[in-house]
Amino acid sequence: MLRARLGAEREARLREMTALFLHAKRLDAAGGLDLDDAMRVRLAALACEPILELGLESLDEFRSVVVHPTEFIVRGREEVDEDGVVHVGDDVLSGEAWDQGPVVLAWDEVEASGRGEGYNVVAHEIAHKLDLLTGAVNGLPPLHEGMRREEWTRSFRSAYDELLGEMDRGREPWIDPYAAEDPGEFFAVCTEVFFDVPAEFARRYPAVYGQLRAFFKQDPAADAAPRSRSRRPHDRRAPRKAARATRGRLS
Repeated sequence: MLRARLGAEREARLREMTALFLHAKRLDAAGGLDLDDAMRVRLAALACEPILELGLESLDEFRSVVVHPTEFIVRGREEVDEDGVVHVGDDVLSGEAWDQGPVVLAWDEVEASGRGEGYNVVAHEIAHKLDLLTGAVNGLPPLHEGMRREEWTRSFRSAYDELLGEMDRGREPWIDPYAAEDPGEFFAVCTEVFFDVPAEFARRYPAVYGQLRAFFKQDPAADAAPRSRSRRPHDRRAPRKAARATRGRLS
């Protein structure tokens, strides 16, 4: 986890923010999950790591987190394809971020997150919540003063197009292939990797790393000790289940 490479002052701020998060947000267990205090603290800490320099107010848009024991099924979801045809089906998800609604997570995926292997479903959904502050999940969150939208868009578009090109050529990309779903998912997956394997991410995606460093006001690659591992960050996992942002409210 990020806290392992924080200095004493920033670790103290993370602990304080984690406590404030638990006070401000309601964590609801679902599906028979027994959500104990240690689990609550771990989830809250993972949620606060990306916003350590942004402040808890950056997450004011939502009030609750729903936690399932494992991947959960959302039934009867409608999706419109490129031809305008509506398809209805069931989704198996590890996380969701609802516009003007809760974050929904699978605990076993939370437990697997933030372990230096390029996977963090909590950071992924927090990224969606930050993205939604502009009203759309499009990979363009509200940028800070001094950041240029043109530079952000150019950096992300180039990396995203490169990812799509790799997949079109049948090559397995270094980053989780789920990032190719759309620009919003690309931003969320990049956020995971930015915090979890930052040095390698900075080497492979230097322009995107620079934009995320400016946005999150953190430089985890500089904080991290050198790593000798070189495998892809998603190698340890089976093909990833969807972790997505969804408009609307839970019924």
